Amino acid sequence: MRQFFAGLLIAIFSVAVCAQSTRANSPNGPEKQRLVIQMSDDQPAKWNLALNNAKNVQEDLGADKVEIEIVAYGPGIGMLKADAAVNGRITEAAKAGIKVVACENTMRNQKLAKGDMHPDISYAPSGVTEIMARQREGWAYIRP
Repeated sequence: MRQFFAGLLIAIFSVAVCAQSTRANSPNGPEKQRLVIQMSDDQPAKWNLALNNAKNVQEDLGADKVEIEIVAYGPGIGMLKADAAVNGRITEAAKAGIKVVACENTMRNQKLAKGDMHPDISYAPSGVTEIMARQREGWAYIRP
């Protein structure tokens, strides 16, 4: 009976290791890790924390091994205006390959046009549904 359970345990462990190896080594090479960060705060300190988180993840995992998207909506949209306090940090993030996305619903409600916004950002019809879609796709999620 012990041999049976030992064999069963080895089989389960082997399947888990093979499954992990398969996910990590797709036919196109190792899969990228993916992270979506919610920004619905208008505080520069919170934005700097989120941008630091994104930068640290790139440094830890390797920028070529991770895809990061910061999604701003609600009060957080103000930090994506062309004259925002974190404007320089948004430029750095974009240059580093971090995608920064503005919610068009919020922009419409706040009467903001794309011309009012940082030139290096992207847009989504809805910030919340953008985050939901990323989570459905298996992206990790944080809100600093």
